Amino acid sequence: MPYIEGFVAAVPTANKEAYRKHAQEAGAYFKKLGATRLVECWGDDVPKGVLTDFYKATQAKDDETPVFSWVEYPDRATRDAANKKMSEDTSTANMEMPFDGKRMFWGGFEQIVNE
Repeated sequence: MPYIEGFVAAVPTANKEAYRKHAQEAGAYFKKLGATRLVECWGDDVPKGVLTDFYKATQAKDDETPVFSWVEYPDRATRDAANKKMSEDTSTANMEMPFDGKRMFWGGFEQIVNE
């Protein structure tokens, strides 16, 4: 089964279009590194929880919207190689992101069900 790297971030709501454009460019970049798919989702019906939620996890401000995205790779080895290439790519060092990347979190996931 494919390997998934998931991301959650808070994006200033006013930057929705800039984020969409940034995500499209990122998708092309990830695909050059072996990804098969990138999915970006803009928060639309995201409830605030009592103990935890997307807002708390990203320390979202009142004028920010949570986003949830994932990159699909054929396997973990391809994802690990892509992450290594990204960390060595100096051309992305000064890349301007339309959100605070310090409050983004991510992780790799092995699929156990894919219906």
